[in-house]
Amino acid sequence: MPVEHIQPSIKAKDQLIVLKRRTGIENWNTLSRWALCVSLAEPSRPPEARHPADGPIQMDWRTFAGALDEVYWALLRERCVIDGLDPTDEEVVAKEFRLHLHRGISYLAGDKNMASVADLVRRVVG
Repeated sequence: MPVEHIQPSIKAKDQLIVLKRRTGIENWNTLSRWALCVSLAEPSRPPEARHPADGPIQMDWRTFAGALDEVYWALLRERCVIDGLDPTDEEVVAKEFRLHLHRGISYLAGDKNMASVADLVRRVVG
């Protein structure tokens, strides 16, 4: 079962606001999907960190993932396999989701060259 509710930290919310302003992408879920994919593409595992669910942004899994919800969950489970984690333990997968989401948001917000949707696409496509 995928994560039911997603509530990024206050820091992540602030970073998403920066990304919204830079890229013109209005939807939190769209930016969050990009962020997740950027982090999943990194070969290293995200560092263990506590990201409190204290931000005012809330979305459910279906809003986050849209029609590709099973694809995103499968990508997370596959990443768990790659990282030597149990992909059948949904708590583990949910934890990894949160770590990847926050790392991806930080990567995108920290990229000073990120000034448009085209820059976002270039970052991901290479």
